[in-house]
Amino acid sequence: MLRVRTLIFGAALLWAAVPRPDPAHAELLKARLAQNLGPISGIVIVAKDQGFFAKRGLDIAVSNFTSGKQCLDTVVGGGADIATTAEAPVTAAAMAGQPIAFLARMEYSDLKTVVATRSGIAGKADLRGKRIAFTAGTGSEVYTAALLSRAGLKKEDVTLVNLRPQEMLPALVSGGIDAFDTWEPHIANAKKAMGAEVAEIDTRGIYSETFNIVVMQDYLEKNGPLVEKFLGAMLDAEAWMKANPEDAISVVAKAVGIKREELASIWADYVYQVRLDDKQLEILKTHAAWRLESGNHPPGATMPDFLKVLAPEALRHVDATRVTYSGRPGG
Repeated sequence: MLRVRTLIFGAALLWAAVPRPDPAHAELLKARLAQNLGPISGIVIVAKDQGFFAKRGLDIAVSNFTSGKQCLDTVVGGGADIATTAEAPVTAAAMAGQPIAFLARMEYSDLKTVVATRSGIAGKADLRGKRIAFTAGTGSEVYTAALLSRAGLKKEDVTLVNLRPQEMLPALVSGGIDAFDTWEPHIANAKKAMGAEVAEIDTRGIYSETFNIVVMQDYLEKNGPLVEKFLGAMLDAEAWMKANPEDAISVVAKAVGIKREELASIWADYVYQVRLDDKQLEILKTHAAWRLESGNHPPGATMPDFLKVLAPEALRHVDATRVTYSGRPGG
């Protein structure tokens, strides 16, 4: 009997020594993120840098691109699972009948206009007869059209010059243009480089460009739990950024290769929030309307039903207060 008890006790000790599965070290769910490497991607940059993805049980492999269009094209082509992208590629994809699912907005910021002081432009109405640079097919073009409309001007009243954002400052310095319409940090770069030779005119509230999270519909259907964890990590990152703004500036500046003091000077221009709301729906409709009016759309395209493009269920499951757009019962 003693020998039997000894064997049982020994077996119990061996069982106690067997490693148990540790939830904290469970196998992580893997996904590929196509990310535009700029301050507009701040929330996902922080989520990766501060380990919020890992804490939610995710292993996110990040590939960096220079535009949201490249990111979405990569996802549509199967080279990545999740895209960070602005509304311009979203409306183009929707009009082309691509089965995309718009999960959330994560940032928005107003586009701006900087002018050469030698041009004599003091306000919107002074743009008449001037040479204005914009970037075709992006929010910059939509903003330019809205700006001219707000100023009571038509395209024929100005000379529009299609340039990439990085080409705008050299053109302004050389005198090739009088003004340019774009997003940060290109406005701040112009002010730093030209000083008193440039000025920003007041165009607040005319057009906000958004930055968003988009996947394919079939990916969402097959990976709902992963998508919810991804959005949860984004909410964690948003909260951390608001609680630690100085640290957040440092993290994002380092990631995107901008001097910290330069990013700090425009940090307030980036509104970081994970949401689906009427503002987002209106921006998508405005951009699509511009495509139809300008002819910048696939043949036979019509206004998409963005209520079928938005996919609120995942975000609603994580935090229902973040889904507030109208037009559908419960959200």
